[in-house]
Amino acid sequence: MTPSDADEAHAQDDDRAPPRRRARRDVLEIGRAGERRNGGRGAEHARDLDEDDGDRRSDDRPRGRDADRRRDDDRRDDDRDDRDGRSRGERRRADEDEDDRQDRGGQDRGGRDRGGRDDRKADDDKKGDDKKGKDGEADGGDKPTGKDSEESQNRRKSRRPLVLTIVGIVVLLGLAYAVYYYFTHKNLISTDDAYTDGYIVAVAPRVSGQVISLDVVDNQFVHKGDPLIHIDPRPFAFDRDQAKGRVDSDKAQIANQKLGVEIAKKNFPAALQLAQANLLSAKAQLQLQEANNRRQQNLPRQATTQQEVDTTSSGQQQAEAQVAQAQARVTQAEPVTQSIGQSETQVNQLQGQAEQNVAQLGQAELNLEFTVVRAQQDGWVTRRNVDTGNYVTSGTQIMSLVTPDVWVTANYKETELDGMRPGQKVKITVDAYPDLDLQGHVDSVQHGSGSKFSAFPAENATGNFVKIVQRVPVKIVIDSGLKPDEPLPLGVSVEPTVTLK
Repeated sequence: MTPSDADEAHAQDDDRAPPRRRARRDVLEIGRAGERRNGGRGAEHARDLDEDDGDRRSDDRPRGRDADRRRDDDRRDDDRDDRDGRSRGERRRADEDEDDRQDRGGQDRGGRDRGGRDDRKADDDKKGDDKKGKDGEADGGDKPTGKDSEESQNRRKSRRPLVLTIVGIVVLLGLAYAVYYYFTHKNLISTDDAYTDGYIVAVAPRVSGQVISLDVVDNQFVHKGDPLIHIDPRPFAFDRDQAKGRVDSDKAQIANQKLGVEIAKKNFPAALQLAQANLLSAKAQLQLQEANNRRQQNLPRQATTQQEVDTTSSGQQQAEAQVAQAQARVTQAEPVTQSIGQSETQVNQLQGQAEQNVAQLGQAELNLEFTVVRAQQDGWVTRRNVDTGNYVTSGTQIMSLVTPDVWVTANYKETELDGMRPGQKVKITVDAYPDLDLQGHVDSVQHGSGSKFSAFPAENATGNFVKIVQRVPVKIVIDSGLKPDEPLPLGVSVEPTVTLK
């Protein structure tokens, strides 16, 4: 028979084959063509159809072959279990074995069926051997049999109470942890709306001038009294010297005026005594002139002359004038105490002027001292905006000092303040330093919400009202946990947890 006649005979046999076998053949051909594209899925489907056909034919076998049929079924089940785990080369070899079996089965109709069963049996044996090899690698070379399957099922059943026990223990542990977590966290209140806070001291010069030296750098720690910058001191030294000269002049004037007071204390009483003496002399002269005038008036006209009468009368008048003049001098010299007080007042005036000049000298010396701007507190230099050569004015901020005193400002909700009291312990975690364990206590609760002290507080009496939970700042003082080598900047986020009593 020629090859063409054999192919024609095979084609006729295939045409007379049952529809299920023809479908399996078509699927097998499609699987061969698409094996390179989808990994032999068509061949696998063809084998499934062949196995189903084998199952159908196995039902017609004699009852004496029940043991073989069960063994074949077990093998096919095992092959289905590990079919997805086979490699692509194993699937390719299985397809090639299937093709060889189909070629051998095309010789004759009767021989094809027997050969097909033999090939399927051989294929099943090979698949069983493959599974045995895999199971041997996984289980240490044990041969999987029906008895072994029953033993494995018994072992799984024996392990089931242990698994249930473990599950029960895990559930009990979970419940115990839940109860523990509830009782240990029911009095804990935490918030992530918290940050570090502290004092920021603004540094500004007290005098205006040009900076001639800068003694600090950014983020440097300084102590109280350390120099920060130096301002040109020459103008202030000139003002100091000028004020000092005025003070020296005032001292000399005061000393001179004090001598005048001492002289006045002697001159003014002596002047009064002199005026009083002159008054007595004038009065005595007046009495003499009055006596002479009366004598001349009483004499007869023949015993005296008119000239003598006029002379005595004129002398009396002059004596009266001298008395009046002496009396005026006495009156002028009488306020001795007032005159002395006037001299002393001048001394006081000079002393006041001298004190004013002394104050100006002190201000000049103070301004000269202010040319060196010093740190008023311990802290870190931040936000420096001055350098050598800049002209600074009095009162203008040139840098800031962050003091070492750091605390936490936590903005808790108003619904979380119930039970919060000063002195309660607080555990603080810092986002910047996760390993830093800070311990503190509640210092005080601000008497007012944050929105109340804002630049534009809400006016709830106007417009529509929407209730919003307010936040109240709580000051928390850090007691322990700070490290000198890890500075805690102001404004970093922290998470405090307050333990309510």
